[in-house]
Amino acid sequence: MPVTTTAKRALRSSKNKEVINRAVLGKLGIAVRVARKSKTTEKILAAISLADRAAKKKVIHKNKAARIKSQLSKLLLRKVSSHTKTSKKN
Repeated sequence: MPVTTTAKRALRSSKNKEVINRAVLGKLGIAVRVARKSKTTEKILAAISLADRAAKKKVIHKNKAARIKSQLSKLLLRKVSSHTKTSKKN
């Protein structure tokens, strides 16, 4: 347990930040799973936005955010390319 006043304050602060960070990570994880499963443009863009926000708040590293965005963008590109292939056949 912290002894000094500043250590007690730091403990309170870190507990609050932990709660907020878990919420952000939880939202991001759910959004990524939903985006990978549904593969709709809106869900993918929402997950990319959450990854950017998490990196901006330093909840996740910027390279991890870039990796998540890259993987989701590939899904978006596959969707667009498959859409153009089917439209060319018609």
